[in-house]
Amino acid sequence: MKDFSDFFRNPRVWDREIVAVGGDLSPERLLYAYKNGIFPWSDQPILWYCLDPRGIFDLEKLHISKRVKRKINQRQYKITFNRAFEQVMRCCAYRPGEETWITDLFIRGYTEFHKLGYAHSIEVWDENGVLGGGVYGVAIGNFFAGESMFSFVPDFGKIGLYHLFDVLKKDGFTLFDTQQLNVVTLGLGAYQISKNEYLRRLESAAASGKKWSPPRSIP
Repeated sequence: MKDFSDFFRNPRVWDREIVAVGGDLSPERLLYAYKNGIFPWSDQPILWYCLDPRGIFDLEKLHISKRVKRKINQRQYKITFNRAFEQVMRCCAYRPGEETWITDLFIRGYTEFHKLGYAHSIEVWDENGVLGGGVYGVAIGNFFAGESMFSFVPDFGKIGLYHLFDVLKKDGFTLFDTQQLNVVTLGLGAYQISKNEYLRRLESAAASGKKWSPPRSIP
């Protein structure tokens, strides 16, 4: 892995949330950043963050409503992985009337990261084969960073997250990062831990650096 320690402040000793300004979204820089608890959150210029506190999920404690559970059990959808990564990113970026940090620069950078096997998407298709929801994020070792989720069909994003968690648990993942809490993630069971605790867990979870190979689809 290429060393970017001269570019990023060390979040273990740096007491501010922004740890670098500028650079690019090359796969090498993204890999170094995520392995060290850092992520980009805006461009012009690119700002790199390590938040304190940090939002995470317990993979065993996703909160799903009875309504969503019924939809999961009805199986009126199809689940795939990495079939439409860029499309999922663009759907996550589609927020009429709102600004989004998922710009074309981010889409290009993470699509290259995806091609190298570190960024992944889960897609939820309706019965007509139309993409209705999905999630994308970054996986390194037994660590997954959830970047964004969308639902064009009600609850399809949550259905995707449910199946993503199920596969991650089976594959031995130990840390799911959601960066910062919002109304949706809080309702799904996300909670906060200190930056130092997060970095300790991350060091263990991402230590192997291995790439994740999810199933092509869920029967």
